[in-house]
Amino acid sequence: MSAKAKDQQKTPSSRRWVAKVKTVSTFPPKGLFNMSAETIARSLASRKVSPKGPGSGMRMLTYYINRAGNNLSAERRAELQRAKKLLSERVTRARAHKRVA
Repeated sequence: MSAKAKDQQKTPSSRRWVAKVKTVSTFPPKGLFNMSAETIARSLASRKVSPKGPGSGMRMLTYYINRAGNNLSAERRAELQRAKKLLSERVTRARAHKRVA
């Protein structure tokens, strides 16, 4: 295998980029991601947790799911995906509201 081909191979550290992230821009309440989907969506859509709007909350939720990886149970992952769907609906409504205003 050539040196170039070796460089192009994915290493375990490059696949797990999310594990290296250390910065925190907002602070969702402790234990938020262990709550119901409705509570998660409502909290992440609030300006207190997501100052830049519900789109920012959606990124936080996606980041949490990616970071948890295989450590999430099937039930918890399903609840988080449900929260993601609810939050997505809020993002869509917020964008529609901005276009009208």
